[in-house]
Amino acid sequence: MNDQAMETETFDVLIVGSGAGGLLAACRAADLGLSVLVLEKSPHYGGTSAVSGGGIWVPCNHHIAEEGGTDTREAARTYIEACTQGAATNGRLDAYLDTAPEMLRYLEARTPVRYQSLSRYADYFQSQPGAMPGYRALDPLSFDGGRLGAEFARLRQPSPGTLIGGRVAVTSKEAHTLLAKERGFITLALREFGRYWFDIGARMRSRRDRRLTLGNALVGGLRYALLERKVPLWLSTPMRELIEENGRITGVVAERQGKTVRLLARRGVILAAGGFERNQAMRERYLPQPTEAQWSATPPFNTGDAIVAGEQAGGALALMEHVWGAPTVRVEGEEKQRALFVERNLPGCVIVNALGRRFVNEAAPYSEFVPAMYRDHAATGANVPAWMIFDARFRKNYPCGPVMPASMMPDSRIPAAFRALLHRADSLDALAAKIGVEAAGLRETIVRMNGYAASGVDEEFGKGGNVFDTYYGDPSVQPNPCLAPIGEAPFYAVRIDAGDIGTKGGLLTDADARVLRADGSAIAGLYAIGNTSASMMGASYPGAGSTLGPAMTFGYRAANYLADPKNSAYETTDHPGQRQNQDQGHELRGVTQ
Repeated sequence: MNDQAMETETFDVLIVGSGAGGLLAACRAADLGLSVLVLEKSPHYGGTSAVSGGGIWVPCNHHIAEEGGTDTREAARTYIEACTQGAATNGRLDAYLDTAPEMLRYLEARTPVRYQSLSRYADYFQSQPGAMPGYRALDPLSFDGGRLGAEFARLRQPSPGTLIGGRVAVTSKEAHTLLAKERGFITLALREFGRYWFDIGARMRSRRDRRLTLGNALVGGLRYALLERKVPLWLSTPMRELIEENGRITGVVAERQGKTVRLLARRGVILAAGGFERNQAMRERYLPQPTEAQWSATPPFNTGDAIVAGEQAGGALALMEHVWGAPTVRVEGEEKQRALFVERNLPGCVIVNALGRRFVNEAAPYSEFVPAMYRDHAATGANVPAWMIFDARFRKNYPCGPVMPASMMPDSRIPAAFRALLHRADSLDALAAKIGVEAAGLRETIVRMNGYAASGVDEEFGKGGNVFDTYYGDPSVQPNPCLAPIGEAPFYAVRIDAGDIGTKGGLLTDADARVLRADGSAIAGLYAIGNTSASMMGASYPGAGSTLGPAMTFGYRAANYLADPKNSAYETTDHPGQRQNQDQGHELRGVTQ
């Protein structure tokens, strides 16, 4: 079919991908008077953002003072530079520090999304200068999914690992209260389970919780904002290629309802379609080996299409060998693996390679865990996978992946879909034989771990030695809430894969999210944000929300850039309400900047 025969529609801005970055950019562009269309190739909107924790990492955010804390731009810059080792280039670091707090104020002023600062959730690298013991990470407050109407069913469902009992939604702060059994945890549990079960209207239609939390709350709130603005979002509409005219990207060719459509963009195209972690060929080309797409904790649609299209248009790539790593476990029948964010911090477990040896602080930030697996594998050939080992005491008191504590879910009542996750034996030697780990090495490791539990000091890797580690420890266990003896039969093992929550590599961009060529020049009309772009954080991950925070901030900056007539050639628009929307946008910029 030639271009003349294709159905053609024209907008000011086209956004490819419906994660938080893309939706925030769409809101901002609409508020600045631009006509916007969002494309999503899957039948559900939200992408990886919807299954994430929804947190954003924003230094100097306005909620810090509400929690009694303080932060400075200088400290934040020092910390990020130390973490990234100077990798935040092209002015993006300063752009992020300047704009992220502004983006958050805009988000809360113009959409239903609300955040709270987590005063006790520490930056990931407490030994680095400028690190904070909390405050910079923010957790979304809950959002009523019933407000979305029919769009509620089209929102990508949260990861079951973030739901209590696989059903009940809780915020990050509530999850911590329940896990640590802090004061009021029983009342909280009864209230949330009661609220869920007595929501009769929802229960008659679905087992899905209408109270949205974490990434679902963020995406749900942004989708509601787009509905208010009447911004169209086309599902099941994959982009097939970018349209280039005279060196400028002017639109995309997409497939919709079995037809090829030509979509033109007066101002520009924003690629916000995630990374390439579900593309096995790209993983084998770029990532450390061995690597498997099935180890990822992300939806199966993140196949790098937008990255490839941007590269074909002349965009440079960077950081393609890196992922947002996270140890994951396989649950039979689920489309994606579950990341182990919390369990590793708890006392009474150890993670070993095939030699039965430790290779990392089990409670380390998840982004550091997977690189440690590969470093150890390169040195020993005995990692990827690793094994999490624990005993009957740990099994009784704590969850592991989908398996609830034995006090709630005895071995005899573990659902069939979860049984393959746990390997059990009556002795450490028998367990080692069952999973292919050297028994002597495992025995020696357990002896050392039990000594550390008694002294409270992990002399090898420092588990429990900082406030990040202990956040998800058990405060009732002393002297170290992350260490307890391992010795009560039966013993258990869980396979740990070198998983991820997305890839870090992608199109190189500048401070306004413009895609750059290898020579540093910008490709006119083309922008990239989120995991479609190379992370401004380099190979590091300074704190919880270092993915979504930049995705939303640079989506916001891209919309601002596109709305400024002096920054791009464009055609005069004449769609209804254009002048009114532009006026509202100018008023809004005056409020938030």
